[in-house]
Amino acid sequence: MEIAKFSIPEIIFGRGAIKYAALCTKRLGGERPMVVSDPGLRQAGWVSCLFEVLEKEGLQWCYYEDVVSNPRDTQVTKGASFYLENKADVIIALGGGSPMDAAKGIAIVASNGGRIHDYEGANRINRPLPPMVFLPSTAGSGADISQFAIITDTSRHLKMTIVSRTLVPNISIIDPLLLTTKPHNLVLAAAIDALSHAIEAHVSIIASPFTELQSAKAIEIISSYLPRAYQDPSLEVLEALSIASTAAGMAFSNAGLGADHALAHSIGGMFDTLHGEVHSILLPAVMRFNLDWALPKMAHIGRILTRKTWKSDRKMALLGIESLENLFLSLGTKQRLREIMPDPSYLPLICRMAAGDICLLTNPRPATWEDLLSICEEIW
Repeated sequence: MEIAKFSIPEIIFGRGAIKYAALCTKRLGGERPMVVSDPGLRQAGWVSCLFEVLEKEGLQWCYYEDVVSNPRDTQVTKGASFYLENKADVIIALGGGSPMDAAKGIAIVASNGGRIHDYEGANRINRPLPPMVFLPSTAGSGADISQFAIITDTSRHLKMTIVSRTLVPNISIIDPLLLTTKPHNLVLAAAIDALSHAIEAHVSIIASPFTELQSAKAIEIISSYLPRAYQDPSLEVLEALSIASTAAGMAFSNAGLGADHALAHSIGGMFDTLHGEVHSILLPAVMRFNLDWALPKMAHIGRILTRKTWKSDRKMALLGIESLENLFLSLGTKQRLREIMPDPSYLPLICRMAAGDICLLTNPRPATWEDLLSICEEIW
């Protein structure tokens, strides 16, 4: 076996775990934390809940919420200036993937200078980042676990992927209670995002036994609980999805992703789509594209998804993809690209951008932009 690495933050998990946010901040040397969140979390009451926790420990915080879905480079620039002006010393992110990715971008620029665009790609961050404590409010993005940050370049209409070990937060506080105020459609979209993380990580060319354990378990849990989340997202269901999302985050952070996410980033940057909604369209088609290049692992995914066993790996893998498509159909998710894009004339540009996405490097099958175009035309 080749040498493998496995990087994760310290994880505190459980109902009511938000109460440890202040103690964790102080343990990291923080006295003036900067809280990054969004208006939705504030309206749901979680921001004020966090402020009460910080106040009880005598911490003086500053608050930044200029964050939208698919966070922008301009918001990162403003946030970094805000961090420095307020002499903050720790960054606390509360929210889904957008506030957490924005917080990572802010940490990069505040500590390393320049523009967030300077760090696009892998391993371009040279100086240590401020300590980071993340509290995810969705079970999907994995940003509280991962070495990734996704920031939208507003001039190129492109999602930049930034990868660095320094982007792994110091502490992830995962409180399933935060999911109880999420709209139903966002719970499902986040879970599908986590499922795509797990599947792509499982077949990645740099997957290891450590990531494969996590990705396989995440696929098992999410595929089991998604139908229940669609019918009745009880706290038990949300807790299970939180566990699975964390496992998927551990897997993809260390194994990478693939063509599904490369395309999803390009589509999201161009059309500002909800990230989780794109995967129900892309993932089955990408799995078919990769089938013969990762057949044993795809067959294993098929066994997990169908709870059946066939002697033929190819038959097993195809049944798994069919099962996944049926699952997405039963959830009422989007099935075709035409549902999120106005015109197929955009496809060549999107696929050319996706061909340069760092996620494509770990896809099991090499893919040109023309290959990606064929995938997109199949699901138009």
